[in-house]
Amino acid sequence: MSKKANKGLTVKKSKDFSKWFSEIIEKAEIVDLRLDIKGFMVISPWGAAILEKMYRLFSDELESKGHKQTFMPSVIPEANLKKESSHVKGFTPEVFWLKEINKEKLALRPTSETLYTPIFKLWTRSYRDLPLKLYQRGSVFRLDTKATRPLIRTREILWIEAHDAFATKIQAEAQVQEDIDTTEKIMTNKLGIPFLPMKRPDWDKFAGAEYTVGSDCLMPDGKLIQQPSTHLMGQKFSKAFDAKFRNEKEENEYLWTTAYGPAVSRILVSVISTHGDDQGLILPSCVAPIHSIIIPIFKKENKEKIIKEAERIKSELEMLGLKTEIDLTEKSPGEKFNIWEMKGVPTRIELGEKELETKETNLFIRDTKEKRNLKLTELSKIKKELEDYDKRLLEKASKTFDGKIIECSTEKEIKKILDEGKIAKFNFCHTDEKGLECATKLEKKMNAEIRGTLANSNEKPKGNCLICNQKATQVVYMGRSY
Repeated sequence: MSKKANKGLTVKKSKDFSKWFSEIIEKAEIVDLRLDIKGFMVISPWGAAILEKMYRLFSDELESKGHKQTFMPSVIPEANLKKESSHVKGFTPEVFWLKEINKEKLALRPTSETLYTPIFKLWTRSYRDLPLKLYQRGSVFRLDTKATRPLIRTREILWIEAHDAFATKIQAEAQVQEDIDTTEKIMTNKLGIPFLPMKRPDWDKFAGAEYTVGSDCLMPDGKLIQQPSTHLMGQKFSKAFDAKFRNEKEENEYLWTTAYGPAVSRILVSVISTHGDDQGLILPSCVAPIHSIIIPIFKKENKEKIIKEAERIKSELEMLGLKTEIDLTEKSPGEKFNIWEMKGVPTRIELGEKELETKETNLFIRDTKEKRNLKLTELSKIKKELEDYDKRLLEKASKTFDGKIIECSTEKEIKKILDEGKIAKFNFCHTDEKGLECATKLEKKMNAEIRGTLANSNEKPKGNCLICNQKATQVVYMGRSY
């Protein structure tokens, strides 16, 4: 493990978020960067345990909605990438090409539309085979030439991707809405992270898609980070790969496809950044590898009976479904407290001679740092404490998000709002190619991006485009991002 793991953070989150983040991911033992491979990371056991729980949240939700798991090749033939020209234009510069073997050129997959669409063609014969909803978990690889940053911007991305095929556009668009719902259920309801579902402008949609909806989360430094995105692929890929099905009239039609990509390693960034504090991680209970850590405090003469009681408590809590461990290392109690606070364990039980005599313990709550008396005969109350803990995390995150979206009517106002680490909202002419010139001018001035329009919203513009003064057709949101 990292030699830095047992030392506290040297900078406050509110003073220097960038340095705080760099420190916490190493000191909380999320990653180990000492192999020093640009854009690639070693995920340490504690980080891997968190990520595994996050994978499971998304897998369970996808499977409950009819998705079946698959394992796909990590390589894509060059011929597949060339099948859909707009797709190639979007990804070829970011592709890791492997050494040519027997005149066949292969790329590490940057995403998997050009793998799944041929499979749809093979596995679909008629409308009776539809919908076909598949997903996989694993890595994708992108040769990002910009500055990399552990978890935030990497060349290997740990993620889940779902690819679905339908008989009609209506069904495909319903899947896009379902994907937004999946993001809401996991990101907000489980992980306590608010987000804005943004329909991207045409110039910023996923290469090859009809449209894209990305989930924008606000970081403590005022920058946006894109989390799960969903794409209506339409029939572009099915036409490129000649993926058809027989409809009820026995006529051949091209499949309608969608894609959904939660990057779990990037979502972990939002978990760490949204909830963490100057003592370390604060983990939502659903992804915490341990719910309760027991710290036995003993001398040689009472060690045996205190450990025996700790084991009894551990057994009872685990019967309640609460993952529990006993810290029997030779560190001092103070060191142990600091270590488990850094790792973000939601609750801590202190157990010594006094607790054995009074049949009560101090239950430490990670987010509030409160110590509450808990009778050792009422351990089941910890479940309610964890429910309240998770609610507080979401309430605090939501409160922080409130007031960060500001309506603007001039470029000067936009600049001010962006400099304050907030999101600017304003009237705009067009989010298709007709608005690209206005967008390019404004984005260059502001060093920021137009993120799009709020999905599933009835927002109507009133007045003219803030840039060209022509009649506005959209209300758009602008922010700075990673």
